[in-house]
Amino acid sequence: MKTTEKTKSAESVNKVMGIKEWAQIFILSIIWGGSFFFVGVAVKELPPLTIVLGRVALASMILLVIVYFKGERMPSSLSIWGSFLVMGALNNLIPFCLIVWGQTHIESGLASILNATTPIFSVVLAHFFTREEKLTLNRISGIILGWIGVSVLIGIESLRGFGLEVFGQIAVLGASVSYAFAAIYGRRFKDMNPIVVATGMLCGSTIMMIPLALYFDQPWNLAPGAMTIISILGLAAISTSLAYIIYFHVLAIAGPTNLLLVTFLIPISAIALGVMVLGEQLGWEIFVGMGMIFLGLVTIDGRLLKKLKRKPVWYYKI
Repeated sequence: MKTTEKTKSAESVNKVMGIKEWAQIFILSIIWGGSFFFVGVAVKELPPLTIVLGRVALASMILLVIVYFKGERMPSSLSIWGSFLVMGALNNLIPFCLIVWGQTHIESGLASILNATTPIFSVVLAHFFTREEKLTLNRISGIILGWIGVSVLIGIESLRGFGLEVFGQIAVLGASVSYAFAAIYGRRFKDMNPIVVATGMLCGSTIMMIPLALYFDQPWNLAPGAMTIISILGLAAISTSLAYIIYFHVLAIAGPTNLLLVTFLIPISAIALGVMVLGEQLGWEIFVGMGMIFLGLVTIDGRLLKKLKRKPVWYYKI
């Protein structure tokens, strides 16, 4: 009975996905891809902690205004705010800092591809930390393909030198692990208004980032240019605040499985912006590695494979 209900629920979700929702997923991928571009601009003049503080502080203020005008209320419970702090650390503070630091040593396009490994880490962690999502043959195969892709990206020759570029790649992979933990921890907020959760999470992140940025970066001594300031504003207003609003809207309608498609699209916009605007150049191994990671994600997702299996043999004959 439970299996039948889950199947019906999944089918109803797929039916709801209309042109509007697909358009929002595409827009979200561009917005999140743009975050790697904004960071790529900002790291040329600002240290990592200052960039992250600017991002979460401005984004939290924007979302607080939205919460107010929507007539919502932020919770007063200390235990909930404690959970917001944990979620803020896992979903903002740790990954944002690692990605920004990583991008001081690697291209924005490569960072976005490595960040696309988040679902691979998610399925591994979900197996150990949840009861519902255990590893299957598809998921194990997808994980193996994904890690082959990561190995191609990093390269065996790079591991021999193990310079800052490799550490930058490892830092972005660490951010993906943190995002995966955040996805599991965030399940406790399923009964709360998603915008309130996002706002509380960003406020918690800001509280934690203020002493770190002030102590280590001393931002009052910095003098960023106009492009850097615009990048921070874009990072906060577009790639964080607006992204969360679209994300939670699509999540409520289409469900988390369909949102996995964003992972496939983010590197496309990030690479395009990096090449056209920042003048980045990516070698063939980057695209081979990206292809392997995406093939792994397709295998983990399983929907495309199921559709191919449903087709009769004659369907593929010319």
